[in-house]
Amino acid sequence: MSNDMLSQEEIDALLNGGNKDSQSDVEELLTSIEKDAIGEVGNISFGSAATALSTLLNQKVEITTPTVEVVKKEDLQNEFPKPHVAVNVSYTEGFDGSNLLVIKTTDAQIIADLMLGGDGTNPHGELGELHLSAVQEAMNQMMGSASTSMSTVFNKRVDISPPSIDLMDIHTDDGTDLIPDVDMLVKVAFKLKVGDLIDSQIMQLVPLEFGKDLVDQLMNPEQNTEAAVEVNQVERQEEKQQPATPAASPHREAQPQVNSQPPARREEHREQPTYQNTRNENVHPAAFSDFSSHEPVSVDQRNLDMLLDIPLQVTVELGRTKRSVKDILELSQGSIIELDKLAGEPVDILVNQKLIAKGEVVVIDENFGVRVTEIMSQRDRLEKLQ
Repeated sequence: MSNDMLSQEEIDALLNGGNKDSQSDVEELLTSIEKDAIGEVGNISFGSAATALSTLLNQKVEITTPTVEVVKKEDLQNEFPKPHVAVNVSYTEGFDGSNLLVIKTTDAQIIADLMLGGDGTNPHGELGELHLSAVQEAMNQMMGSASTSMSTVFNKRVDISPPSIDLMDIHTDDGTDLIPDVDMLVKVAFKLKVGDLIDSQIMQLVPLEFGKDLVDQLMNPEQNTEAAVEVNQVERQEEKQQPATPAASPHREAQPQVNSQPPARREEHREQPTYQNTRNENVHPAAFSDFSSHEPVSVDQRNLDMLLDIPLQVTVELGRTKRSVKDILELSQGSIIELDKLAGEPVDILVNQKLIAKGEVVVIDENFGVRVTEIMSQRDRLEKLQ
């Protein structure tokens, strides 16, 4: 009976061999060409995303060429042993699928601090709703720029849904509902650098079938354009079959047609003009203005100039109060309504109903005015929007 039992070395060899075969099977799900294609799509799309993030954070952002590999959903706990911040984005147009952006919690804290007006050197120890909202907005801008680049690459409109964000801890099963519900995932890992503050990774998880679909559409664009070409040919054929007669006014329909010469004949006469009864005209070359001495105007300045004439509603709010319907009905001439602000307390200055500054009431000749005493910071304005 002992001869039928396996030794520990044999058991270990079988286990190791099984793991190697399993890992090999996973790697064979994507060929090297498919990995290169997915990496190229990610390189192009996240290149523009880095530019958008750099503008938001006012920091130099670098995202390097990614590495692509296939992972099992059950093995994600080994990929992310610590809690991470996960942002799920779904495609609403152009593609049928979704992807998941995963970044380290410490990196998310730095991004949130920069978004809220900080310098990123003293991030908060815990990510609250306000900080998650800031990270969510940053990822929204990044994926918006990425989808625009994908529209150019795939020659079609690509649009995304507003992203959803949550803290993901696979060991405690928190936030795992954002992970695509498939067995095999493609992990695209980018090296992320934000100034001197972040030197880490940002990872993208997409379903394997969605990744293969991206490769297919990238490698075989003619299949996507053949239908469009056929539709254009059909439309042109229909236009040729329809008589191209311009719509005449009622007065023209009432007049008899004097010139019965066919169109081709009239075209011939236009091509061979006569030179009888011509007048002597003073013909000289056209003179164009020299624009070389003018200084070029930057694109940002032109865009800003287009917005300078847009009117905005500025409101100064002395205070607020809440009253019941009964109190409102009992108001009469001479009634006094007490507000929630003390005398001398700064008043709120709102632009299009958004708080942007505080000030004090002054009198200019016979009119009331307000002197600005404080401009709201980016953090305060973001808190007012929550």
